Amino acid sequence: MIAPPLALYIHFPWCVSKCPYCDFNSHALKGEVPEERYLEALRLDLESQLDPAGPLLDGSASPVDRSVTSIFLGGGTPSLFSPDAIGRVLGQVRQLLPVAADAEVTLEANPGTIERGRFAGYAAAGVNRVSLGAQSFDADVLKRLGRIHSPAETCAAAEELHAAGIANFNLDLMYALPGQDRAGALRDVEAALALRPAQVSHYHLTMEPGTPFAALPPPGLPADEQADDMLEACQQRLGAAGYERYEISAYARPGRACAHNLNYWRFGDYLGIGAGAHGKLSVPRPDGLGWEVRRSLRLREPRRYLGSVPGGLTVSVVDPAQLPFEFMLNALRLIEGADRALFESRTGLAWEGVEARVAALVRRGLLEMADPGPSFRPSVRGLAFLNDMLVEFLPEESGT
Repeated sequence: MIAPPLALYIHFPWCVSKCPYCDFNSHALKGEVPEERYLEALRLDLESQLDPAGPLLDGSASPVDRSVTSIFLGGGTPSLFSPDAIGRVLGQVRQLLPVAADAEVTLEANPGTIERGRFAGYAAAGVNRVSLGAQSFDADVLKRLGRIHSPAETCAAAEELHAAGIANFNLDLMYALPGQDRAGALRDVEAALALRPAQVSHYHLTMEPGTPFAALPPPGLPADEQADDMLEACQQRLGAAGYERYEISAYARPGRACAHNLNYWRFGDYLGIGAGAHGKLSVPRPDGLGWEVRRSLRLREPRRYLGSVPGGLTVSVVDPAQLPFEFMLNALRLIEGADRALFESRTGLAWEGVEARVAALVRRGLLEMADPGPSFRPSVRGLAFLNDMLVEFLPEESGT
């Protein structure tokens, strides 16, 4: 058996303020960023997960036999940490894990936290890709979204990225925003394209449970039909500009798809360190028949995390009956879909266990088959009804 590729996710939990639509593990910063203490916690966190006798490995083969193919520094707002701190984090990782020479190293950044010249410092520290949270180029909309930056700051950050030699950057955009119409959504896309990003992530504003927007939605939200019209128009414009849709919400220039996210969608492995970080690791089953997939989770609240490391890691084993659903939950987000060989190699299960369900979805027009096969991918209709497909892969005892 060939182990899945291995990535590393590092979570930085602080933001200047909490956006009312955000359900990520982010916390408004009070005072200074505790760089030294957090860096030490990250080191202890990774060391504990690589301990052969620790709760994650529990006597299984260590992932240090695999090179890390990508590193993602996410948040929160990692750009609140200095380039020196980011460089030290990446140095600690390389001391503990083999990192591929061509590994993609992504830093999430808020345009409102970037000082002039800082991206050059991040590049020197080892960052070679950045994901910039633009969200919109309409100043009034940004205020309604609770964002702390301006459109001008996004443009300045993009200029800094190009000047620092980091042309491989992503711009996050949202649509179906308060008071937005089709023309407004297209203006955001045009403004993003003018900054020459390698990728554009284009998300529908969602009222996530537990957020202030869920409790009190902002006025002026577009109707579903309007949002669908915005999406179609923006997809066409991105495609005409040479950005290929490779995932439900991601569009990239040729060769610039995010390697780290592709590893997620292809059901690869990843270690997760930092407050609230979670991971997935495949280890050989004791009987030698396939993989045992282990999930790990750290405490979410930063102070509790800092007080618990190197302890405080929760590890669970995914029930093999749940693996088809978990695989499809990721793979069916991809425009390319997946194939039998990938399903079998990443889950350790036989294709015959899902063959009938895949065939049924093909008959319903939600999946398409392609040669060489069996390769399967979501149809245009299937991308719009992803949840309808996923329930077909739930274990029978879970119901639908």
